[in-house]
Amino acid sequence: MSNTHDISPARRAAFQVLAGGSAGFLEVCIMQPLDVVKTRMQIQCTPASAISAEGTYTGVFDCFAKMYRQEGIASYWKGLIPPILAETPKRAIKFLVFEQTKQFFQFGSPTPTPLTFSLAGLTAGTLEAIAVNPFEVVKVAQQANRQKKMISTFQVAREIVNRDGFGLRGLNKGVTATMGRNGLFNMVYFGFYHSVKNVVPESKDSTWEFLRKVTIGFTAGTLACFFNIPFDVAKSRIQGPQPVPNQIKYRGTLSSIAIVYREEGFRALYKGLVPKIMRLGPGGAIMLLVFDYAYEYLLLNHS
Repeated sequence: MSNTHDISPARRAAFQVLAGGSAGFLEVCIMQPLDVVKTRMQIQCTPASAISAEGTYTGVFDCFAKMYRQEGIASYWKGLIPPILAETPKRAIKFLVFEQTKQFFQFGSPTPTPLTFSLAGLTAGTLEAIAVNPFEVVKVAQQANRQKKMISTFQVAREIVNRDGFGLRGLNKGVTATMGRNGLFNMVYFGFYHSVKNVVPESKDSTWEFLRKVTIGFTAGTLACFFNIPFDVAKSRIQGPQPVPNQIKYRGTLSSIAIVYREEGFRALYKGLVPKIMRLGPGGAIMLLVFDYAYEYLLLNHS
């Protein structure tokens, strides 16, 4: 067995990129249907009485059923290519930045503190958001499309660029909402997971140790959802189809949150919370477990 203390910083960084990318790829492939449902529910702002019952989603399972009936089972994976293209580098950036910036937030402490993990997570989430926002714009456009015919990722991206360009009303619209969403999520996610993991004793039994990490990861992902979902709703409204064609209603992040609150009430800021938790609760556990085990494997076998 190699001595992991002798591994160079560059090799550690490479292992963090590989482990983070693997975690992101696996998580998005498993959880994509719930992400589609979450987006559909968040962009639904028209009162139920104003449109037909078939066009309204009343809950997670109702959305799944109507999508299957109206668009077919393939609709559950609409918008899959953008996150596959984005999630692998996104998670790689997330875990790399988190691991590399922890040292800057110890503030004289000999060991990382909960504040260390939270600030490193906030930094990682904010930077990854800037990198992946164009993919998010394309993904939301694909997920919002209710036609049975699937439209290719490249075609959607080209239409957005031709119509709106690359700027803040085009391929980079909603970037501040994405930064708020990802930054808050990762601040809570990493802060809770690593702080609690260091407090709850490790188990020598591999099965119990696996369950310990799953439980902490699931709780971290679930808790983070409650903090960041208003930014997620704002992001979906800004990046999704506007209520009135050729009129931009949702522009800025805070103004969009204010509009949703004023017109639809406080509960509307938590639209899509159930599918979001169903995705990011277990998804959070999957990501951290895959990263931990993959990173440990690489350190022990390829150093």
